[in-house]
Amino acid sequence: MAPKGSTFKTCGCRDETGKKLGRKCQRLNRPDGRWSSNHGSWNYQLEMPQHADGTRRGPLRRAGYASQADAEAELHQAKELLNIAGNDPTLSAEIADLISATLKATKQLPSPEEVRRKVRTGQHLNVTITLGEYLPQWLQGRKTLRESTRRSYESNLKLYLIPALGHIRIDRLRVTDVDRMFEEIDDLNDLITRARESCDTELRAQVKGRRRVGAATKQRIRATLRSALKKAIREGLAEVNVASLVELPSGKAPKALVWTPERIVQWRKDLDTHSATMSARRRRLWKDTPSQGHGHNLNRIDAYIGAPRPSKVMVWTPALTRAFLKRAELHRWYALYYLIAFRGLRRGEACGLRWTDLNLDAGTVSIRWQIIQIGPDTFEGKPKSDAGEATISLDTSTVTVLRAHKARQNTERLAAGDAWHDTGLVFTDPIGRPIRPNEVTDQFEHLAMETGLPPIRLHDLRHGAASFLLAAGHDMKTVQETLRLSSIAIAADTYTSLLPQLARQSAEDAAAIILNAEPV
Repeated sequence: MAPKGSTFKTCGCRDETGKKLGRKCQRLNRPDGRWSSNHGSWNYQLEMPQHADGTRRGPLRRAGYASQADAEAELHQAKELLNIAGNDPTLSAEIADLISATLKATKQLPSPEEVRRKVRTGQHLNVTITLGEYLPQWLQGRKTLRESTRRSYESNLKLYLIPALGHIRIDRLRVTDVDRMFEEIDDLNDLITRARESCDTELRAQVKGRRRVGAATKQRIRATLRSALKKAIREGLAEVNVASLVELPSGKAPKALVWTPERIVQWRKDLDTHSATMSARRRRLWKDTPSQGHGHNLNRIDAYIGAPRPSKVMVWTPALTRAFLKRAELHRWYALYYLIAFRGLRRGEACGLRWTDLNLDAGTVSIRWQIIQIGPDTFEGKPKSDAGEATISLDTSTVTVLRAHKARQNTERLAAGDAWHDTGLVFTDPIGRPIRPNEVTDQFEHLAMETGLPPIRLHDLRHGAASFLLAAGHDMKTVQETLRLSSIAIAADTYTSLLPQLARQSAEDAAAIILNAEPV
């Protein structure tokens, strides 16, 4: 049965006792019985369905309309909302609750079109939860996440999603809201760039500790939001996963390139140009002073790392890799760099390696743990993927290097005595404590610069291990298994670009066999 409602007039007049007259004021009616056009305001009243527990609900009363048409229009909208439920008493109660809550919060009725859409898609009608409230609850409910993934999600929530979108109700999030968040990230990137080249200390202080957000990080931010909204849709809290509709630059990893002689020559020219054009502010920032004698070296490493290179992913040739390892031989982390270069371990996997996972007699290593650093914090977790947990073979030279490292560590253990921390880790500080992954990276960059080599990232030593396998004639399947990639497609996408460069070297190798052959 259709809900009953009516419009009428009331006013604020009072009788001699001070009681409001309401509808009884004689000035509300003309002598002919029609409503007065210049006294009072229009109202409407509508019968409401029972509460969900069956108790009676009072009528909906709304006042203060300038015309009867205005009052009738809202009365019609309220009836339209209640009619959506049809003969479903449970839905009727939910819509009535929604009407009451929305009027209390916004002084307006809900949109009938929006309510119909929510009913059709199975959403909760009275959703008031914001993204700032929902996202932490969603993350807390993800019990099976790897610790590194959880930390990444937490960072995305804290730094980007909640500050930009936290105030928005989850059912009202729009593509334009997410687009605006990424525009703000681009603005922050521009600010960081200006601050780094500026003499303004206040401007630099604004972005202290912040890093530019690249395309791959944007993809991860969107993926975090997309995962959260996917669950929200299943829970009936949202209708559309707007994160899936946002367009972003590709976060696909760049193709790996080899440091050929031609590229090295060009890089050295670019390095000279880059060093010469560094801002006066940056040069003053790292300038040598009597109290800070390392300033010049910081200036050098800053220019060394910042100079343009052909690709973000660059790979040393075997000769360049050998030159680096020769320079690193005297450093305490020599064996760590050697293991990454020859067998392609990730940085965190090398830092988290235990002696119990090494079998030097059999020449094998089991990858079971990694130490991850996010900001100043380090924590231990499982490898990056299920494929990351595997046992790989070690070549004879790597076994020899690891044996020498073990002997050195035993010497340090004896020297430390009771101060030794028995962590069981292969790579430690002089008293057995875990090493910090970021420090391993910093030392790698300094050693590479001191050796006079073109720059690569520490992670690119791992890519180098793949390139050496390909150069030796092994296929992508061997690369996938050795580097413990989750699929052969990842290996192909990352390393296919190396094949033409390696093919040139193999042609030279084949020619050398003929040219260097003994005459008959």
